[in-house]
Amino acid sequence: MSLKRTLLATAIAGLGLLPLSSVANEKVDLIITDAMVLTMNQDKTVYENGTVIVDGNKIVAVGDSSLAKQYSSDTVLDVDGDIVMPGLINTHTHVSMTVFRSLADDVPDRLHRYIFPLEAKLVSRDMVRIGANLGNVEMVKGGVTTYADMYYFEDEVAKTVDKIGMRAVLGETVIKFPVADAANAEEGIQYALNFIEQYKDHSRITPAFAPHAPYTNTTETLQKIAKLSLEKDVPVMIHLAESHREQEKIAERSDGLSPVKYMDSIGALNKNLVGAHMILVDDEDIELVKKSQMGVAHNMSANIKSAKGVSPALKMYDQDVRIGLGTDGPMSGNTLSTIDEFNQVAKVHKLVNQDRAAMPPIKVIDMATMGAAKALHMEDKVGSLEVGKLADIIVIDTKAPNMVPVYNPYSALVYSANSANVRHTIVDGKILMKDRNMLTVDEDAIRKEALEFTKVVRSTVIESGEVVQ
Repeated sequence: MSLKRTLLATAIAGLGLLPLSSVANEKVDLIITDAMVLTMNQDKTVYENGTVIVDGNKIVAVGDSSLAKQYSSDTVLDVDGDIVMPGLINTHTHVSMTVFRSLADDVPDRLHRYIFPLEAKLVSRDMVRIGANLGNVEMVKGGVTTYADMYYFEDEVAKTVDKIGMRAVLGETVIKFPVADAANAEEGIQYALNFIEQYKDHSRITPAFAPHAPYTNTTETLQKIAKLSLEKDVPVMIHLAESHREQEKIAERSDGLSPVKYMDSIGALNKNLVGAHMILVDDEDIELVKKSQMGVAHNMSANIKSAKGVSPALKMYDQDVRIGLGTDGPMSGNTLSTIDEFNQVAKVHKLVNQDRAAMPPIKVIDMATMGAAKALHMEDKVGSLEVGKLADIIVIDTKAPNMVPVYNPYSALVYSANSANVRHTIVDGKILMKDRNMLTVDEDAIRKEALEFTKVVRSTVIESGEVVQ
């Protein structure tokens, strides 16, 4: 049944021109019943005994238990009081790096001393495909329905996303030195343009540019990408204001400007930009970020693990900056599910603000759903359970020992839940995981292939953990 027909029939019934029974039994594709529905709409409406109706790839109705009587479906999920909420949105990661997880976790200056040399040895189309397949499964099982990625051979990542059925914003990396899929930044831009052309009309995949960082690209490259992104109307994802190295290099280049002020000064701070990390920012930077309408990806676990600091994310959120949660890559935060970020985001912001009331759970959940959707400029499509939005929905088990009892669903999600509590994951109206079982890909085969690839990794990394030169 079309959304237009649903609304028309409901409106006519409401006017008394048609008995409600004649609207009853409208056939739809999916009905979710007996749910504690967290809509995450503007009013943060919660239905204690709620129902969500899905037809095609969209939500056609959300309400209380009486709603279910108006529809019929061959697929009904009675979730027995479990939490039903919008799918989580991971605003920043490097999904294919799953195959490197747990390597050199405590090496100082790890990016330059370890990760770049490791990637120079091992990044290939095969590695990207294998790592992305593994990471996609991890995210679906952790309730992530949409993610934003930055890496190489993003057309390979796109194939894995298409197959599993997820939604993603995929950024092709552009960097000034030679990498696996480009000899220089210009080749990286051309690779990105080809990728954008290939996937520009895909319903679930948004192709993007991903200049690695301001200090690993020239001013001219950053300006060119900013211009092209506006022409092509595609996102630009970048690591921004992340490290002291970046801060120093940009200050030298720009006569003392901060990374954010530098990006603004060269015309590269705009609505298409999504800045990951944003740790080293001041009030003037935040004002520029808000004015530009750019998005921000807040990656708590990766930032504190690397000891780079804590982003003023709470201040940005409270000032209506478009900010959402991310995990960073699986070598950085070691997990790809934003549900595992919740606890740290809430607690660390309380600590740095020395305020137990800071970053309450409802703000954390908002940043994981609507906030993340806003960061990616997708809030008209995803991020909340509302009529007309795409049906990206997850169900959280409230019967697991760590989730009993649930007096406050937001608190339970932030302080008690983990990624293993996700029961069902639905993207675009299609069930990708039901009762923890993957339905669209072979999880065992994907895991087996990833484990096989670890033999290649082990042969490149000596016992001490150093990369073989």
